[in-house]
Amino acid sequence: MAPRGIDHVGVTVPDIDAATAFFAAALDAEVLYDTLRREDGPNAGEEAERRLGVPEGTAQVAIRMLALPNGPGIELFEFTGPRRRPPAVPCDLGWQHLACYVDGLDAAVARAEAAGAVPLGPPQPLPGPEEGPRNRFVYLRTPWGSTLELLTYPDAQPYERTTRRRRWRP
Repeated sequence: MAPRGIDHVGVTVPDIDAATAFFAAALDAEVLYDTLRREDGPNAGEEAERRLGVPEGTAQVAIRMLALPNGPGIELFEFTGPRRRPPAVPCDLGWQHLACYVDGLDAAVARAEAAGAVPLGPPQPLPGPEEGPRNRFVYLRTPWGSTLELLTYPDAQPYERTTRRRRWRP
């Protein structure tokens, strides 16, 4: 069977409470539940290391599921252990950014900035097959250094003239 859609995106953060506050302030995220509360953890040991594919000595100390107003959830993870690399940037391999559709890009950028994000430049027009008079995007860094994209595309996009299939829009 084909996938129905993205259920959630997992994000490892240095402080689960600070990340929760950021996503709540920037994106109206709400806490759904804690899968692993700090006071009940940690989730560690040989079985956890094998299941998660993490180095020996790594421990999950907290896991929390957030709900966005529309679309998939954001699952936050906080770990301790011997290895911690900086967040991926767009040139790194693997999943490298979270993109959220917004209706008012300028207001959303201001809100994310007030929550602690840093824009990597001003909003730009969406390019090529996504372009349209009001279709724009911007990349920001979260307070812990991950990449967040905010985008809007209220106008028809050129790719729509060549295919019946449409990208999913909240």
